[in-house]
Order: sequence, then C-alpha cells, then structure tokens
Amino acid sequence: MKTEEREEQRTEPESGRRSGGRADLAAAGGAVLLVAAAVLVGRNVEDYARVLYVHCPPLLASWYPHTGPGTAAAPAVAVAVVAYGPGLAARLRWRTLLPICWGASLAWVFSLALIDGWGRGIAERLTTKHEYLRVIGRFDDIGAALRGFNDHILIGPPGNWPAHVAGHPPGATLTFVLLDRVGLGGGAWAGVWCIVTGTTAAVAALVAVRVLADERTARRAAPFLVLAPVAVWAGTSADGYFAAVAAWSVALLALAATGKVRSPSAAALGAGLLYGLTCYLSYGLALIVLALLTVLLLTRTARPVPLFVLGALVVPAAFTLAGFNWWEGYHLLVERYYQAAGGFRPYWYWVWANLACTAIAIGPATVAGLRRSATATPGALNTLRTGTTAAPQRLVLVVLTAFLMLLAADLSGMSKAETERIWQPFMLWLLPAAALLPDRGRRGWLAAQAAVALLVNHLLWTGW
Repeated sequence: MKTEEREEQRTEPESGRRSGGRADLAAAGGAVLLVAAAVLVGRNVEDYARVLYVHCPPLLASWYPHTGPGTAAAPAVAVAVVAYGPGLAARLRWRTLLPICWGASLAWVFSLALIDGWGRGIAERLTTKHEYLRVIGRFDDIGAALRGFNDHILIGPPGNWPAHVAGHPPGATLTFVLLDRVGLGGGAWAGVWCIVTGTTAAVAALVAVRVLADERTARRAAPFLVLAPVAVWAGTSADGYFAAVAAWSVALLALAATGKVRSPSAAALGAGLLYGLTCYLSYGLALIVLALLTVLLLTRTARPVPLFVLGALVVPAAFTLAGFNWWEGYHLLVERYYQAAGGFRPYWYWVWANLACTAIAIGPATVAGLRRSATATPGALNTLRTGTTAAPQRLVLVVLTAFLMLLAADLSGMSKAETERIWQPFMLWLLPAAALLPDRGRRGWLAAQAAVALLVNHLLWTGW
C-alpha cells in the first residue's frame, strides 16, 4: 500500500506537468507585456518629469550595444548547459553534481561579466563613487569607524558615506576592509570575491531543495539555477555575495532540521551565525527569516531553534559591543533614502515596475514555473495542514515564501529601482520553480533563459 501511495505522489505531479504548455507560454508572454509596459511608461515619465533616476527604465542601465572577451565564452557556456545540463543533472552522483553546478555557475557569471571587459566588468565595479572600496582608508581604526558609523549616514554632515556604504550595515564594508587587511585589496580581488562566493548560492539552493522536497526535484532545478539571467547582476555586485550568505543559512537550517548531515547541532549553529551576518550585510535581508520559518514549518520540528538562536546572536553581539547600533542605523538609512533618489522616485510606478525588473532577472522559464506554483498553491497549503505534502508541493511552498519576501520588500517603498540587483537573495528561491516544467521543452526554456541574459548584457550597460 505504501509503495502504491509513493507511486501516486510521483506520477500525479508529473502528469500535471505534461499539461499546461500553452498556459506556460501565456505566462511568459504576460511577463513580456509587463516589461514592455514598464519600458513605455517609464520612458514617458522620464522624458517629461525625470524622476525615475534610471536611463533605461525599468532597469538601472544605459543603452550601449557592445562586445568583449566574454562574447564568445558566454554563449559557449550557455550552449553547454542547454545541451548537457539536464542529462548530467539527472545522471551524476549527487556529490559530483554540486561542484559541477558551482563550476558552471562560475563560468556563466564570469563570462557574462567579461562581456564588459576585465576592468569595467569586474576589477572596477566596486571602486566607483558609490561603492565600498572608496572608504577602505577610513577603516584604519576599525573600532573607531564602527562607533562613528551612524554619524556619517545622512547627507549633509561632512564625510557622509557613499550610497552603498550608507545603505548597508557595516558588515558589508567590513568584508572588503578585511580582504584588504589580508592582502587581497583592490577592485579585482573584491570582484572575484563576490563572484566566487556569490555563485555558491546555487549550490546552497540545491542542497535546501533536496532536503525540503526531494533529490529528483533538486536535480530538475539544477540547470535553471545555473543559467538564470540574474547572473548578469551577480557579476559583479556585493548583493551576490549577500545572497550566498543568506542561502547557506537556509540550507544549513534545512540540513539541521531534517538530520541529513553528520552534525545537526553544528549545522543549526552555523545557520544562526550566517543569519546574524546576513542582517549585518543588508538591512532588508532580515526578511530571510520567512524562509527560515518555512524550513521549520515543512520539517515540522523546532529542534534546531535553540542552537540557531545562539548562533544568530553572535554577530549582533559583536557589532553592538563594538559600538554600532543596528536599529539607529536603519532609521538613519530610511532618512538618507528619502534625502536622495528614493525620495523622488514615484512609488506608483516602481511598485509594479520592480516586478518587471524581477521578470527580466528570473527569466521566462521561472515565470512559467511560477504559474505552475500559483496553480498548485491552494493544494499545497491544504496538504500542509494534514502533513501529507508531496515533493512538488513542498517546493511550491518554498517558492511561495520567496514571493512573499519579495512582495514585502516591494510594498515597503524602500526598494524603488535597482531591484534586479538588490533582490538577488529573494529571487534565488524563485528559480527552482522551473523544476515544475515538463521534460518536453526544458532545453527550449533553458535557451530562453540564456538568451535574455545575453541580450541584456550585450545591449545594455547595467552598472553591475
């Protein structure tokens, strides 16, 4: 009887995936229309009022057709993933698949970044006037810099921080200060750090999907996690690094909650430690707590919570003892946000244009997967109450949580523009929705993902 039930859970979602191809295409077409509306309305607003503060709405980009060293490499990586990715993801041993996915993600992000060239694409990205490396010299005395950090957030007082430094807790800037201290200073090392660490986010997502749903679902998601258009903004921006730290917090908690790791206690402690660090890399990433709560809900256990909380207190305690007040910094950031472009960018436009940015970054395959997730959500929520969720339904609930995090960030009004970069930690958990797509046509969907990334990176100068 149990064998029959398992067969039903396996075949029913699969038969559901075979249907709905036209609806998938319609969802992708709807996303295209949303992007087109954001472009047309945005251009009209910018032409007459100039309050969007982006040159190529809805993206923070400029029209700049160009080629570079990555122009040959990026399509080659895309072709390899489209041709061999689904087959290898299904056949390789799990322990082999994970480093292969990381390597493929590295190749994809690096090759896309190199379309802009080594200097402008990687080595100089984090050295511009808004970026973290402009203030490294002001952290010679780290203790004094942390104690006085909040004094330089607002525009007006002498020595106010550049936009990205002011817009994040000091953990973000301190990362690059510490890289400099160990001899890895300068824009090239900073760019490489963000790409190498940021691409591990795909591996963390695979690990989490495997233990929260099942291995088959994770394997189906693997090529889509590698070949996502959001890779354009992962190389090179610090937000890719932030996404990886947050993703490993979720993955470690999933391993701790399910016991599918040698030391669940160490995993729970590590998950908390990384979540605490996440909150001191970006204020908005406190929302990752929703993903962590979903892990506990799906695994129906609170066993990891005490050690998680203990780990989560470490980084906040260290920064607080060093003299930095997180809450004061956040309230000052809100004021700084409205002093600058955030105070002029119209909420009525960005509250929906941000979603157009997201549609570009996650690609048409993910949009189609989200359609399937939305259709399956009522059933997944119903089975959650009875504890009978099948693997695809558990994936749907993870995707739903990601959408709720993204929606909360959108409605807050603190994310007006640049969300194609800023929302990487949330968009990561939308990407596995493509695992719900049927086998037939998967390579076509993967090719569409790659085409979006290649077009954006060759036609636009994105700034990240």
